[in-house]
Amino acid sequence: MSDEPQPQQPHPGWAKREPQAAGDGRTGQPGAPGTPGTAEKAKKPKRPKRTGWRRLIPTWRIALSTVVVGLLLIVGGFFLGYHLVQIPAANALATKQSNVYLYADGSVLARDGEVNRESVSLARISKDAQHAVLAAEDRDFYTESAIDPMAMVRAGWNTATGKGKQSGSTITQQYVKNYYLAQEQTVTRKVKEFFISIKLDREKSKNEILEGYLNTSFFGRGAYGIQAAAQAYFGVDAKDLTAAQGAYLASLLNAPSQYDVVAHPENRPAAEARWNYVMNGMVDKGWLSASDRAAAKFPKPKQSTVSTGMSGQRGYVVNIVKKYLIENGIVDEEELGRGGYRITTTLQKDKQDAFVKAVDDKLMSQLDKKERKVDSYVRAGGASVDPKTGKVVAMYNGIDYVKQYTPNAVRRDFQVGSTFKPFVFTSAVENHSETQSGQTIDPNTRYDGTSERPVQGWTGGRYAPENEDHRDYGHVTVREATDKSINAVYAQMAVDVGSDKVKQTAIDLGLSKNTPELTPSPSIALGVATASPLDMAEAYATLANHGRHGTYTFVEKVMKDGKQEVELPERREHQAVSREAADTTTSVLRSVVQNGTATAAQAAGRPAAGKTGTAEEDTAAWFAGYTPDLATVVAVMGQDPKTAAHKPLYGAMGLARINGGGAPAEIWGQYTRNALEGEPVSDFDLQLQDGADVTAPPSGDASDEPGDGDESGSGEADEDATGDEDGSGSATPGDSGSSTPPGDGGGTESDPPSTGGGTPSTGGPSTEPGPTGGGDSGGDDSSNGGTGPGDGDTDGAGGGDTGTGFPGIPVTPGRQ
Repeated sequence: MSDEPQPQQPHPGWAKREPQAAGDGRTGQPGAPGTPGTAEKAKKPKRPKRTGWRRLIPTWRIALSTVVVGLLLIVGGFFLGYHLVQIPAANALATKQSNVYLYADGSVLARDGEVNRESVSLARISKDAQHAVLAAEDRDFYTESAIDPMAMVRAGWNTATGKGKQSGSTITQQYVKNYYLAQEQTVTRKVKEFFISIKLDREKSKNEILEGYLNTSFFGRGAYGIQAAAQAYFGVDAKDLTAAQGAYLASLLNAPSQYDVVAHPENRPAAEARWNYVMNGMVDKGWLSASDRAAAKFPKPKQSTVSTGMSGQRGYVVNIVKKYLIENGIVDEEELGRGGYRITTTLQKDKQDAFVKAVDDKLMSQLDKKERKVDSYVRAGGASVDPKTGKVVAMYNGIDYVKQYTPNAVRRDFQVGSTFKPFVFTSAVENHSETQSGQTIDPNTRYDGTSERPVQGWTGGRYAPENEDHRDYGHVTVREATDKSINAVYAQMAVDVGSDKVKQTAIDLGLSKNTPELTPSPSIALGVATASPLDMAEAYATLANHGRHGTYTFVEKVMKDGKQEVELPERREHQAVSREAADTTTSVLRSVVQNGTATAAQAAGRPAAGKTGTAEEDTAAWFAGYTPDLATVVAVMGQDPKTAAHKPLYGAMGLARINGGGAPAEIWGQYTRNALEGEPVSDFDLQLQDGADVTAPPSGDASDEPGDGDESGSGEADEDATGDEDGSGSATPGDSGSSTPPGDGGGTESDPPSTGGGTPSTGGPSTEPGPTGGGDSGGDDSSNGGTGPGDGDTDGAGGGDTGTGFPGIPVTPGRQ
């Protein structure tokens, strides 16, 4: 080994490299002769590797590739999402509406359903209200696309930087959220909203989208949709909203509860600022003139009212109208349950209010449930019908639907009593009936009015009804017998006419053929049938309309979703009984009001006709009457609030008994006077049966004292009663007394009205109250008392005892 230093091998990466001269002759070195690519390599030196932080920065090639791939993914994702996301069915909340029930004048009577919404067409929303919402929410709605990406970015930035939660959504997007999706704030929901909005914009017009938005938005106070909001805040329909009102409602969309200046008066400055923003926006867009803007004032919303729901008369009316719609095939029950119907009823608000007030004044205010248990049994029901149209203009069903559920105007479980007697006489005239002795029955025909006198000509068994308080009247005319409601006369008349014919006449006039206890027998005359006040009002309306009958109706118009009008059945009217029969009955019933048991009805201050009635054992008292313009029936009923059993009303209101000439006739008088206030007074235009235009002189019988009742008896005469045990009476039932010769066969019955008020008899009953006692003896005009009953009553029909005597003959006929 040499002592000379050996050359060190260079260490890669740190030894200093000397530059080599070009062409130094070394083979394999750059520039060496014979090395391929020497010239090219000399021109492109090797790029040094990136070190440190520079390695984190992507190259332009990577960046470009990323952008291209990203765009491809976005475009692909868009097309994939567009095709995968379909427009779904509307969510349940968006389609759920209430049914709105209106009075005949268009004012709201009641709403049913869980959601306070009433969808309306865009045409039924004022242009000012439409423009106000656009100014508040989306001023370029008609010119922009379904989505606004810049607004979405801006809203996201404002939310992220603490400037408040903002949606950045167009009206289309908000409508999609309201109508098709839920309200949760999730990425999935926003993605769906995005794609559905784009599709919807292609499939629906801008007007359709705006209409849907206005019908689904929440405005506070439980109001969904602008129609419900217009009613909730201003008590008007959406079509009547002014620019100022519309701007206030549009302001609510931003913060419904906070901008309600009634609920939060402390927030009025913020609400006014928002309102000004909307109003100014309307001016900017040319939707409101500067002069109108300057004149506009911040509107004052009405006080927020607690939802009354179905309280008062509302619940009764809603259920009755629903049943009417379903039973008449107007609306299917399932469809009605889905809501969206706007139902204009025939009820007139002023008359409805007058009916309620009359019942309160003449009956409910005189009850004292704490002092008198019987007062807790008192119920009232009534119905009022326009005779010319058959429209039900008012009803009374009970003190409050949420306390007493049974609708008293339509219930069929109380005897109608002697309010049925006019149908017997109508049938007699209609059928040209004769007495047993062959005399034509007219108002002047005389009958034996002896109490408990067995009826003649009835083959079903012995039947001898007693008059009220066993009173004997001797021979009386039919007019007198009607004035005094004499049972003996009308039971005989029913047999003379034929009880089957009497039944048919009652049905022709308007009673349902399915009326309970409407059976052909002598007792039919005394009102053992249990028709409803509405049934009786319909029948009496036929008499008032000169014998022409048209089925009653509750509904004027039905609209679905504010667009489609539902077809209503055509009302048919026909001559149910001859005009002569109806008008002659009216002549007789006028005398009842003028001289008989119903003089309290003179309080109406108009020509009137009517009849009182009392059910067996005083469980119900009735008055059915009419003027030429209005037929109304009122019933006061007794029912145990816990068991629903029928109860006598002896002692109610502090009186010995309740009778048809008392509270029912008084209610009728006050109601009719107020209901027809301001309308011209009409007189009856009557075409009478031959001889009926002249009144025969009254009976001079000593026992013929003023009375106003009739008595339901045992159905069988006592041994000492008038008439032999074989059923033959001592007097001929058809004994016809003399009468003034008939006039020209027509004309108007014009007896001078009585000037007295109240009932003919001022005293109480002449017998102690009991199962066979009581009738329409005089009631007093006492007033003032405690509050009405408030117990909830149970639906059910517990009737009075009815029993039977001879086969087919009930022995509990109704009283006067």
